[in-house]
Parts: sequence; C-alpha cells; structure tokens
Amino acid sequence: MTNIASTGRNTTTDRPAARRAGRAVTVAAGAAGSLLLWTVDHWGGIALTVDRGGTVQQVGPVAVAITAILAGLAAWALLAILERTVRRPARTFRIIASIVLLISLVGPLAGTGTGSRLALLGMHLTVGLALIIGLPGRRCR
Repeated sequence: MTNIASTGRNTTTDRPAARRAGRAVTVAAGAAGSLLLWTVDHWGGIALTVDRGGTVQQVGPVAVAITAILAGLAAWALLAILERTVRRPARTFRIIASIVLLISLVGPLAGTGTGSRLALLGMHLTVGLALIIGLPGRRCR
C-alpha cells in the first residue's frame, strides 16, 4: 500500500530516503563540528598533540575528520542493526552510544598539555553528542 500525499509523492518510500539523508547530515555535522573546534584551537595557538608511547604526534584536520566520520558510520550501522533486532532501538542505541562515548573520553587524556586535552575532550563530546542526539531522530521505531 502506498501513501500518496497531495503533492503526488509517495511518502511511504520517501521516509527511508529522508531518514538516510538526515543521518548522513548528522554524521557530517559531527565531523564539521569537530573540525571547527580543531580550527579554533589551532588558530588559538593550542598544539593538538598526543603522546603515543613516548612519541608525540600532531592531531591534524584529516585525522579529526576521518575519525569523526568513521565513528558516525559505525554508530549508524549499530542503529540500523538495533532497528531490526530490538523493540526500542532509539533507547538502546542511546544507552550503548553513551557508554561508548564515556569510554572514548579516556583517549584525550593522552594529550600532551591541558589545552590539548580539553580540545580533544571537546571534539569527542561534539561528535558523540551529535550522534547520540541526531542519529535516532525524533521518531525512531
């Protein structure tokens, strides 16, 4: 059964496409938000560096964007699986994603200074909260 609105569009088949588009925008927004923070910190003179076993590495914009996008795609995949397997996927997703976000906050502690640690924490929270709030949307069955 199709639902034809007064515009003549098939709203039954448009919903999944709109949901996918909204989720893609959410993933991109999380990445853009973290890149904006990286830019502000970089211009502000904060050296975003982490200590990796005695080696200090710079955190560049490409690493920020790729990491945020990969996290977003992984979260999207988790939500898609939950939508097919559990009764309340949005609630379950938000619980799991919140736990993963809390665990991920250990990573920024490898920052080499207070400014770097705070900037990295801000980026983690920006991406994580965008995904937790935005991916399920308002109505997630």
